[in-house]
Amino acid sequence: MMNRLILGLLLLALSAPLCATEPMPADPADAEPAAETAPDAGESNPSGEQQAPDSASDAEAADPAGEEAPVEDEETLDEEINGTDQAAVEALDQIERTPLDTLRLFAEAYNRIKLNYVEEVNDNDLVEAAIRGMLESLDPHSAFLVKEDYDELQESTQGEFGGLGIEISLENGLVRVIAPMDDTPAMEAGIKAGDLIIKLDDKPIKGMPLNKAVDMMRGKPGTDITLTILRDGEKRPLEITVTRDIIQIASVKGRVLDKQFAYLRVSNFQNATARDLVEKLQELRKEIDGPIRGLVLDLRNNPGGVLNAAVSVSDVFLESGIIVYTEGRTEDSRVKYAAKSEDMLLGAPIIVLVNEGSASASEIVAGALQDHKRAVIMGEQTFGKGSVQTVVPVADDAAIKLTTARYYTPLGRSIQAEGIMPDIELEKVSITLDSNHDSISLKEKDLSGHLENGDAKEHADDGKEAGSGGDDAGKEKKAPKAKKPLVVEDYALSEALNVLRALAIVQPLTAASQSQGDEETD
Repeated sequence: MMNRLILGLLLLALSAPLCATEPMPADPADAEPAAETAPDAGESNPSGEQQAPDSASDAEAADPAGEEAPVEDEETLDEEINGTDQAAVEALDQIERTPLDTLRLFAEAYNRIKLNYVEEVNDNDLVEAAIRGMLESLDPHSAFLVKEDYDELQESTQGEFGGLGIEISLENGLVRVIAPMDDTPAMEAGIKAGDLIIKLDDKPIKGMPLNKAVDMMRGKPGTDITLTILRDGEKRPLEITVTRDIIQIASVKGRVLDKQFAYLRVSNFQNATARDLVEKLQELRKEIDGPIRGLVLDLRNNPGGVLNAAVSVSDVFLESGIIVYTEGRTEDSRVKYAAKSEDMLLGAPIIVLVNEGSASASEIVAGALQDHKRAVIMGEQTFGKGSVQTVVPVADDAAIKLTTARYYTPLGRSIQAEGIMPDIELEKVSITLDSNHDSISLKEKDLSGHLENGDAKEHADDGKEAGSGGDDAGKEKKAPKAKKPLVVEDYALSEALNVLRALAIVQPLTAASQSQGDEETD
């Protein structure tokens, strides 16, 4: 099929005359033959520079005295060949090729490569490379997919694939890390969002197609690859060795933070993410043994995923209204997605954590909840990937992933290249405990002659009597191991929980949520 396509393009382009740079007359009968107004293809000068005279009359005009023209030195000739007249450049800028001109240009370049390149080139490889380059020139997310690429795309949306566990994009010919995925070799090795990869196993990747870089990162589980990266704040490149593994992503995790407050972490958006999120919320509600008073939804370093999953996750917390809409050139690319189900938390406050690694689908969720004033967004400005990619088959074994639209939040904000600005911005802060913080602590009970708390003293005496006998009397009990405070473990999460507690104080439980909690308790 590819060969038939090549043959058709060549026949179409080469059989048509090369159009002149002058506008074509309305009446074809008034048009002069194009061959008379355009130089022969074999003699054309692609640089647009003036040709040296080659006829006798031209030579006489150039040298009327009939003297032999002096032989110019090599440097002067180079200047004439490489130099460009400004007027000629401006004239070339005004030339507009017709689609037929462009096809002929492609056919001519293809033919030259086939005839004159130092090595024989396979037809399929040459045309695939042309298509790949054409798509990659559009934006970082459009791509040509052969069967292997499409299979990898399917694997990533299903939640299991081989590799390092990072979401990447192409930026100025280099590979930028959008985010490392949770519990993957990349995260364990210390790869961070925003890292710029410049080498893979000492091989520079400047100008390398993104799919080839991905192929190099993938490999047999247990094998190593060394990434050379540039990182903000580091004076020299870092070399990080990562051991490949089978990447199995559990897209939703959760736990109870404090009493009636829940925490959900969504690491990426897969086909089953919304279903898993609902199940996890139900589990947390049973663990709390009552209604959930507030939720922290963690979308940090979430590189995105499936659009429908983002819409379904947003719908879990919204009762009505637009979630996201897309705008493109075609009718099919203009779609509105609206909430259809009830709010599973029944109005309980939500904090959404985001950072620079939150992209695409995670920005859709954050933007929808922010515009509907359903959640408070905390953290850093998000990545800003607000475009829609559609996979279109173009052959039995090939497809193109083409950017077809932009995302817009319910209030009409474009996410593309802007991202979501948080309602409460948080700096990248690391908290450490002062080992001597107890040394200067002074409370009422430490003062000499302080009054005792009557009830506490009575209970303390009762406790002494009750514990005066038995086999364990006099034995020292080991103190439980101190748990690391949440503010040390995760500063942003600690701040989110503090805001959530405050919101829960001023926002009492609704009758519906209270009754739901009573039903589940029964």
